[in-house]
Amino acid sequence: MDVARFIAKRYFKAKKSRNVINLITMISVVGITISTAALVILLSAFNGIEDMVIKLYSDFDPDISIRSSKAKTFNQNFIDLEAIEKEEGVNFIVRALEEVVILKHEKKWVHAKMLGVDPEFVKMTKMDEHLVDGDPFLYLNKEPHAIFGASLLDKLEAYVPRSNMNKELITFHVPLREGKIRPGKNPLNVKNISVAARMNYNREVNSEKVVIPYELATELLEYDEDVTAIYVDVSENSNVEEVKLSLIDLLGRDFEVKTSYEKNELIFKTSQSERIIVYFILVFIFILSSFNLIASITMLFVEKKEDIKTLNSFGTDKKTIFNIFFYEGLMISGRGIILGLAIGYIVCFIQIYIGILGMPSAPGEFFPMKTTLSDAFFIILSVSVLGFLVSYLPTKYLVRKLK
Repeated sequence: MDVARFIAKRYFKAKKSRNVINLITMISVVGITISTAALVILLSAFNGIEDMVIKLYSDFDPDISIRSSKAKTFNQNFIDLEAIEKEEGVNFIVRALEEVVILKHEKKWVHAKMLGVDPEFVKMTKMDEHLVDGDPFLYLNKEPHAIFGASLLDKLEAYVPRSNMNKELITFHVPLREGKIRPGKNPLNVKNISVAARMNYNREVNSEKVVIPYELATELLEYDEDVTAIYVDVSENSNVEEVKLSLIDLLGRDFEVKTSYEKNELIFKTSQSERIIVYFILVFIFILSSFNLIASITMLFVEKKEDIKTLNSFGTDKKTIFNIFFYEGLMISGRGIILGLAIGYIVCFIQIYIGILGMPSAPGEFFPMKTTLSDAFFIILSVSVLGFLVSYLPTKYLVRKLK
């Protein structure tokens, strides 16, 4: 009777111990799964955000801009525009005049940044992909028109006409270069210009920019042959940095040549820094989740101590015992990693192709996500190395303590 009670007691104790180990193992698998899935989802989300930021800022900004390093404007005859267009990798160039102006519509007065450009600018900035309404033209029947930032036109309480027969006029007050405040002398050129369209890029462009034809800007500013900048569009198959270096050699030190990345360097670097910070936070969470795996290996080791002694008595060495528990740890972490990768990428693909989470400020649009092979390789490498270390180190320590 006592023997039966002892056996039953040992059995239930062992069963309880196994249940605890199974529970801890399940928790460790769930923890690693969630951490891995979060790593996949958040890095894909940052890829999507980065692509969106690049599109919002790089589409409006030229691939390369050329400005004077000494003054606000320069005479376009000082540089060889034909030589620039013939440079390898250059699609076309656009002359630009930039100036702060005052706009008036009925009783509304707003300051804005006027941008006078050649018609090719519409193609350069992929304007047709960024219009809220209207058509992307700067001339209609030889009459100059203006394309406004969406928020800027809202401030003026103006609208885009639905037909070419109607007109919505905005009054431009443009400062003259030699303009001085004198009695009876107006230091501003004033002209009514028709609205062609509203564009939607980023907050700065939407709230401040208005695009008009280059010839009209020259007339209003009375700049003759002077320009503020030359915009260069680079072909897709060409390296922007290489084209930039070629232009620097061609133009010399009197001109400043910048890529769109350099112009918005702070924005791009901030996005990349946030991505790196999030990655390290998630790796840290993965490590914390792995402590359950350490507990699982430790408890399993303690429960099997009698079996280990039996194996030792049969001549089993420490290396074999190490391999048993080490591979057990690898199987637990591997299960969590595979499940996490599967769940993470399933969620990403559903968001990309179907859409789950919408953009709060843009009804009908979904939060951007982008998966890359380099990210997949990096994630698999990171979690595999961490899983290996979390399985190896505690097992090595426990086996070393064996007598």
